[in-house]
Amino acid sequence: MNRSVIVAFARGAAAGVVAVAVVATATAGMLHAQSAEAVTLDRAIATALANSRAVAEAEAGLVAAGGRVREAWASVLPDVSASASYQRNLKVQEIFLPAVFFDSTAAPGEFRPVRVGADNSWAAGVTVSQPLFEVGAFIGVGAAGRFRALEAERARGVTQSVVTQVRQRYFDVLLALESVRLTELSVERVRQTLAETQALNRAGLASNYDVLRLEVQLANLEPNLRRARDGTAAAKRTLLVEMGRGANESIELVGRLYEVDITDLARNAPENARLVALAGPEISSSELRAAYDTALARRTDVRQVELNLELERARLAVERAEYFPTVSLFGAYNVNAQEDGGLSFFGENANQRTTTAWGGIRVEVPIFRGFSQSARMQQARAAITQNRARLELTREQAADQLRTLVDALAESRQRVVSQRRAVEQAQRGFEIASAEYRAGVGSQLQITDAEVALRQSEFNYAQAVYDYLIARTNLDAARGTVPERAGELVAARND
Repeated sequence: MNRSVIVAFARGAAAGVVAVAVVATATAGMLHAQSAEAVTLDRAIATALANSRAVAEAEAGLVAAGGRVREAWASVLPDVSASASYQRNLKVQEIFLPAVFFDSTAAPGEFRPVRVGADNSWAAGVTVSQPLFEVGAFIGVGAAGRFRALEAERARGVTQSVVTQVRQRYFDVLLALESVRLTELSVERVRQTLAETQALNRAGLASNYDVLRLEVQLANLEPNLRRARDGTAAAKRTLLVEMGRGANESIELVGRLYEVDITDLARNAPENARLVALAGPEISSSELRAAYDTALARRTDVRQVELNLELERARLAVERAEYFPTVSLFGAYNVNAQEDGGLSFFGENANQRTTTAWGGIRVEVPIFRGFSQSARMQQARAAITQNRARLELTREQAADQLRTLVDALAESRQRVVSQRRAVEQAQRGFEIASAEYRAGVGSQLQITDAEVALRQSEFNYAQAVYDYLIARTNLDAARGTVPERAGELVAARND
């Protein structure tokens, strides 16, 4: 029996063994897929925006900032207060007066006790004050508004960060799935080659070393497969946490990196085309200036520093305003009543009640406060200087980051194109090595090398697509154009 017949027989037997393994693995995968929830990138982002604890915390801070604005307005609005009291005198107070006040014939030095007040006494009143001229209060209203704008920008930044993190974690899972898929394919190919080589060894056409080499290769691949599956499970847990869901939930992601074609988006399946669209826009070097202008207008870190700078300027203005005098109006109206015996609210007749009312204007001029005011102004000026320097640094970092990301995007795109050709060549090389081995003109070592080269080139392609999508995601964040609510995801389009 010649080598080709034995190889053909061995291939059939090996194919049967591998087919059983593939069917078993596919069946298990189908059962798992039926129990797992399918999650698209759109849904992952929308779920994260709805469930994110970081977003909820930022929104609570924005609500608190709104309360500070209302509190600041209270300092320039009228202050009206009312009060009422009742007092029961268990023993009415008495004072001593010269007796001559009551009897002109009384001896000098004689005193008589006189009761002051009644058994029951009531009092009620209303007081009103209104600032007329208080520079610090009016400036404080503007400062509170700037603080609210800063909190709104911080909330926006948190939202963009959550969306960016979900994108990246989603792509991490897809890359981990590629590692599992390619390792599984390698295990299947090595098992098939091992079965063929064992058949040849039994026929005396292959050495024990060839069999041993393949067994060692398979023994090295199987732990790698377990490691890849564990890595995928860990990546899914991280994604679930970013989505605000339980880390132990079962999900399956929609889309595959090895099927993505970035050179011709029309050739992609809808789910893969959507992955590219949601990764963010693609920007070339010629668009770098426009991208930088967009970043200065929309990047949350730049806007936060700018708002901080405005807030510190307002703070300095408030401190300066403390040197100005304040002018305010005030007034009050009070009713008092007293009565002996039983309770009768505010007395039974007008003779038991009295009313008072007054109004005026108050002017306060600060003279000396122990240098505290000048110290606070010094702090505010220093904070302004710090924020100016931070703003310049942030703008420079934005320009540098954009340049780096644009270059990284171009490099990863070129690498995707090159790796696609490498995969095609490696696939052709593996087919040639396999055919030569079966024809008896090739060695098992050639098959091993070809299989390793194919697996590496396939993973390199997936890695290049991953780097390309991550670069687009980071570039979107660097420009400050990340979608901030679920409704904006619908508007995403392929470039």
